[in-house]
Amino acid sequence: MTERDARAPLRTFPARMQPLARLPLFVDLTGRRVVVAGASEAVAWKAELFSAAGGDVQVFAEAPDVDLVAVVERGTPPGRLTLHRRAWVEADLAGSVLAVLDSGDPAEIAAFQVAGHVAGALVNVIDKPDACDVLFGSIVNRSPVVIGISTDGAAPVLGQAIRRRIETLLPATLSAWGALAGRIRDAVTSRLSPGVQRRTFWERFAERAFGAAPEEGDAVRLIAEAAGTAQADEQPGRVILVGAGPGEPELLTLKAVRALQSADVVLYDDLVSPDVLELARREARRVVVGKRGGKASCKQEDINDLMVELARAGERVVRLKAGDPMVFGRAGEEIERLRAEGVPVEVVPGISAGIALAAALGATLTHRDAAHSLRFVTGHAKSGELDEGLDWRGLADPDTTLVVYMGGRTAGRLAERLIAEGLSGETPVVFGFGVGQRGQRLERHRLADLVTLGSVPTDQPLVIGIGKVFAAVAADVPAETASVS
Repeated sequence: MTERDARAPLRTFPARMQPLARLPLFVDLTGRRVVVAGASEAVAWKAELFSAAGGDVQVFAEAPDVDLVAVVERGTPPGRLTLHRRAWVEADLAGSVLAVLDSGDPAEIAAFQVAGHVAGALVNVIDKPDACDVLFGSIVNRSPVVIGISTDGAAPVLGQAIRRRIETLLPATLSAWGALAGRIRDAVTSRLSPGVQRRTFWERFAERAFGAAPEEGDAVRLIAEAAGTAQADEQPGRVILVGAGPGEPELLTLKAVRALQSADVVLYDDLVSPDVLELARREARRVVVGKRGGKASCKQEDINDLMVELARAGERVVRLKAGDPMVFGRAGEEIERLRAEGVPVEVVPGISAGIALAAALGATLTHRDAAHSLRFVTGHAKSGELDEGLDWRGLADPDTTLVVYMGGRTAGRLAERLIAEGLSGETPVVFGFGVGQRGQRLERHRLADLVTLGSVPTDQPLVIGIGKVFAAVAADVPAETASVS
């Protein structure tokens, strides 16, 4: 062996996979014999599972559980379930590919393992990981898309928790996309060249699979796009107006998360929290189009133009707005423009800051002993000044809960006007700064205090709650600023 030239390139082969506790496998059980022995509810679940996967399931139980009987009587196509009301014997395992036992008897477990291995079957003993050739984890079923989750038998409840989290992220329509993939695979292979074309097709296909169910013509259009033969009008983009809520990612709707994870471009406001943005698809381009009072902002016309331009280029655009897009979010102007341009537009609502304030305080905005109406109002008109066109007499109704958005600069004048219309200066007021975000702050005041304050300078979004419903909870909020984790 000659010594390698130290200057020569050295090709290395890094490990592709770290050690695995168990190898995940997806087995075709169609028409194959599976033996399940035992009489418990767990046996019923396993028998139903194997039958759903197409197996020929033979169940042996001397005194079957009521759930097991119900499963057998109901059946689970496409497989078959047969119940034998007796104990298993070694000959029953002959020809089986999978053998499952529910027993706490060490002697029976050992005999079952031997019989299963002689038959050439993989053996599983329920809740006995050390006695198993194979384990069955939690399953997310979007057939033909199937996801298995294993904790190597150490923490089944953790596996179930992980399954629930994944379930929330995968729309039911994923099944339809998976089935479509199976139907068109031959067409993709014949129409598209290996490499870039096919990869482009499947990447675009996968992106759309997290949205609405496939429509007629989707597959043909995607193939044409990948082949470079699509016409301009065959590449319609779309815009989804998504409510980002007050800032806490867990307060997003499932539909909002799915929209973010299927976006090509995210146009977001200054007030959208970084934590929410982190949920967007990593490949998505992110463009800030913030509008802040008194600060340099994007013009609404420019935002509208950009949405139209991107959608016409075939992009899936998420217009991400703090709170709810339909509550003081200028969504009306954007929807009107998009519809006028023939761009498909959808709205995904979010939790508005006023609702988040109520949740942070534990206050019922429409408590029947303190309020008969609820009003959301803006603290300023288009001009930036107090809106004189508001129903001030109605807003000053002592039995109305008032939630004021963007009222920091006009808080003093707003209070003066309400008091002039007859609302008591002792009316409870709560300021919510950055509600729903880390470090949110709450302040307690009286309506008369706002007159003295005049304005409320802040770098955080501010929502103001005014009304009797805040009396009980305001007592627990310090008059000085309080931080809330």
